[in-house]
Amino acid sequence: MATPTTNVVRWSALVGGIFYGIFHQSTLQAKYDEKKAAHAVHHRAHLIEEAKKAYAAKKAEKTAGSGLITDIEDPKFDLEKVIESWTKDS
Repeated sequence: MATPTTNVVRWSALVGGIFYGIFHQSTLQAKYDEKKAAHAVHHRAHLIEEAKKAYAAKKAEKTAGSGLITDIEDPKFDLEKVIESWTKDS
């Protein structure tokens, strides 16, 4: 036979455990979501870096054969040659 005090302790432990479980699960889910978002940002940055490298390689390949300098900061830059090459491409 259970006394009223024992029943109160049992039910309090049960309710407390349920609330603790809900709280703990929500904190774990928040950490998981944060880690997943950080991974997505890192992955997106990695893809952007790969795309930049591929674009630079493609641009270097395109201009390497013609000897055309498209860098504005270069002292050998010739605007007329660049415009002429653009008109040939289109």
